[in-house]
Amino acid sequence: MNTGEVLIWLEKEGSLEGAKEFYPIFERVLKECLKANKEKVLIITDTGNEGRRIAPIVGAAYYFAAESMKLQVEIVMQTPKRRGEVADDNVIEALQRLEDQSIVVVAVSTRLGKLSGLGKSYRLFCESKGHRFVSSPSLGMVRTDEIYKVIDPIDINYVKLQEAGKRLKKKLDNANEVRVVTENGTDLHYYIRGKKAVSNDGDYSELGSGGNIPCGEVYVPPKGKLKTYGKVVIDGTLTTRKGSFLVKEPVVLNIEGDTVVSIEGGKEAEMLKESLEWAEEKAKFPWGVRRVGELGIGMNPNASLIGATIVDEKTVGTAHIALGSNYWFGGSVYAITHFDQVFKNPKIFIDGQELKL
Repeated sequence: MNTGEVLIWLEKEGSLEGAKEFYPIFERVLKECLKANKEKVLIITDTGNEGRRIAPIVGAAYYFAAESMKLQVEIVMQTPKRRGEVADDNVIEALQRLEDQSIVVVAVSTRLGKLSGLGKSYRLFCESKGHRFVSSPSLGMVRTDEIYKVIDPIDINYVKLQEAGKRLKKKLDNANEVRVVTENGTDLHYYIRGKKAVSNDGDYSELGSGGNIPCGEVYVPPKGKLKTYGKVVIDGTLTTRKGSFLVKEPVVLNIEGDTVVSIEGGKEAEMLKESLEWAEEKAKFPWGVRRVGELGIGMNPNASLIGATIVDEKTVGTAHIALGSNYWFGGSVYAITHFDQVFKNPKIFIDGQELKL
């Protein structure tokens, strides 16, 4: 569906009023995060599923925000996509005809889908075209009646977040090792010497730049050299190939030489094992699937654990590691997966000095 059809569909679904209510928040994203001025704006969303329509509401809110700023805006809609599926033709065609140095907004229930013929990834495509972009994947993990749990962490003071993010990034950029411990048993040693951290703080003003909304984390790839080791107890949010959800029984990851060597726990641990085995069977580079690719620290004051990684990994009072690919932010791991695993109440020591956020 293209713009006219999308608006008709939204009205029939009763989603227009919610979008109009929230659009001032998304106007701030366009102004404060993307520094939108006269660029064209392309919004990509999907229909969601019954009871889980946050993605189209957010997409429409961006549309009304762009209209209020008198920007030239187009919104396209597709069906929700699972891992490995290709984006609908109307989405690919809209990206193909979009002029360089525009703005792209993605708000989807699961994934955008593969961009057949446009390159290996949405991020690389946007970078090559000089598009500034924001992405909100996996919104379908949250029920429509819980939409405020997604909206609240978007309605934040971006200046303060960016200042805090830059301070933490500087500490990590100059560090040798990070140690993370929790009362539940996490004790992780993470070697980062020479690596540069990324502050996902909503500053997407440079050509070709972009990231998540909600934002609010600082993350860093490991140096490698077999120096990431220890134990991580996942007691927040678990991510598998079928999505993310709040953990009921903690999942223990035992790590040696940068790699998860064993997984302990109950039913949820078995789900993660199955997901990693599935990825190894599908992967061109199966060696990367169990590698620890990221350590991230949540910094968004309005975020809370809701079972959706897009929000949970940004929550103050959490940290997370990711298993799998990290090549796009300075790492050396190539994999078909990037599974973020969130744990609560970490004590973080940077070269022996406890971090105070």
